Amino acid sequence: MTERPMAAPALAGPGRCACAPQASVGSPPSTQAAQAARAVAPPQAAGLRWLFFALAWLTLPLAAQTLPPAQTVHFPSADGRTELTAYLFTPAGAGPHPAVVMLHGRAGPYSSRINGDCTRIGPALPSPCDASTLSQRHQAWAAYWIERGYLALLVDSYGPRGVAHGFGRHTHGAPERAEVNELTVRPLDAEGALAWLAPRSDVNPARILLQGWSNGASTALNVMQRQASRLGGTAPSFAGAMVFYPGCGPQALLSSSPELDRPVQVLLGAADQEVSPQRCLRVLRQAIPMRRNSSPVVTLYPGATHDFDDPGRPRQAIPANRQARADALTRLGPWADQVPPATLP
Repeated sequence: MTERPMAAPALAGPGRCACAPQASVGSPPSTQAAQAARAVAPPQAAGLRWLFFALAWLTLPLAAQTLPPAQTVHFPSADGRTELTAYLFTPAGAGPHPAVVMLHGRAGPYSSRINGDCTRIGPALPSPCDASTLSQRHQAWAAYWIERGYLALLVDSYGPRGVAHGFGRHTHGAPERAEVNELTVRPLDAEGALAWLAPRSDVNPARILLQGWSNGASTALNVMQRQASRLGGTAPSFAGAMVFYPGCGPQALLSSSPELDRPVQVLLGAADQEVSPQRCLRVLRQAIPMRRNSSPVVTLYPGATHDFDDPGRPRQAIPANRQARADALTRLGPWADQVPPATLP
């Protein structure tokens, strides 16, 4: 399969982003040449409207973002033995709503100021790690989705397995991580969340999307690979996925040429110091689309680091991270609105 170069950055201007070269990669050879890589250029009216929304939203302190309290819920993982804890954020109105299942990264879903002493999370188990101590990133994205009319479900894969404290950088070889790995364990948690959400009367089962960060992003790609490999099955399916700076090595992904049957957005920081964006680009160029419009769309942000969308001051002190975060906020909501519904079993 031939490689196509990434598109050059778009010129700055109304409704355009100067920081995000984008390319649709992984098309089969028969159609690849016909699909020119394209620079980011959202429709001007919608792009401007959401750029203004995103910039205003970025400047609000967290307390000013009207986030209703999360409901703590429990449901089984698809592994058949783990009772998961998750946090449900519900928008106004009766629904049925589209939904986003959110998968945390290796640090876990809770604030790093709180989670150091957290171990096991579950029904009737007191812990400082709970719905009130979720990280700023997860609260911010939950607020973003419910503002758009989506139900958001943040799944804790770590707490139910006794490692709610999460993991630091460069700990991929830690023995504890094998019990919560992104290849064979966490994908089953995402599938358990989907099975729990789909029958709810306030959820549109054909419009459930997946969003993951870092370790959770690798998990999301593996979920989409598993889903594509069982085309036409009886289980519910995710309509699409939004993937932030995944690890793409053999310890992280089920395949170096993943099969995909639904739209996937992949957002990478070119200056990522934890995972290799170049490796991800190579893997995603080899992705095998199983249906029309299921080639992954990749956005590479020059100068942006790992965790570029973390709203905390250290990450947002980097101008490239601020640009990348603003573009992600402008891009993903309208994209999610336009993802075709999944076929229901």
